[in-house]
Amino acid sequence: MTDSTPLPPWLTRVGVFDLETTGIDVTRDRVVTAHVGVLDHHGAEIAARTWLADPGIPIPAGATAIHGITSERAHRDGTPAAQVIAGVVAALSSLLDQGVPVVAYNAAFDFSLLAHEARRHRIAPLENPSPVIDPLIIDKTYDRYRPGKRTLEIVAAHYGVDLTGAHDASADAVAAGRVAQALAQRFPLPPSAGELHTRQIGWARAQAASLTDYFVRIGRIEPTERVDGRWPVRDGDPARQNAPLGSF
Repeated sequence: MTDSTPLPPWLTRVGVFDLETTGIDVTRDRVVTAHVGVLDHHGAEIAARTWLADPGIPIPAGATAIHGITSERAHRDGTPAAQVIAGVVAALSSLLDQGVPVVAYNAAFDFSLLAHEARRHRIAPLENPSPVIDPLIIDKTYDRYRPGKRTLEIVAAHYGVDLTGAHDASADAVAAGRVAQALAQRFPLPPSAGELHTRQIGWARAQAASLTDYFVRIGRIEPTERVDGRWPVRDGDPARQNAPLGSF
């Protein structure tokens, strides 16, 4: 397949989703900014909603250095977190109920943190969100042996997708959607979004098992620990729950 290959019909209208947060612990950290949008078959964003939340806790300096949002700005300009979480859940639910696939890069992080935030604010979380498309899982499956890191910036550049303003929720969400479309033009993906979703569950589990073996071998984790391979939502608090597969 080449980059001129037509998109499969189920990728000609696709949702995109990204969070910027106070940290990487899906059980304890909070949403700072969120973006949900829709791309057309050209990768142009045809609908979008962005939120700035007041997370209710201080934003660590390290997180601010990544996404640029300070505690002062979030408190001054942000919407109460409960309202933001309700809005994000409703927007994603609307897309998924219509059968529109939602792309999220390293989806298990964003969907897991969102689920914990929803419960924190007594909002019904998304139940088994599907179909979800995770370009990180797909890229690691179809181009397993490519060396180097797999951050969104690096993977977007590899597939010729422009990413200006990385770690802005809107920019990252749109770039992830375009990477998903580029992957569909490069590799023979399953014939439907539903089948791709199911395949990714197994791919994520296998990738986590492989990463677990590697980490045990180099002494990074104990033999009793495991990288959590549940996808697209990691619930509960298992060992290594917060280890994102694309960070190493």
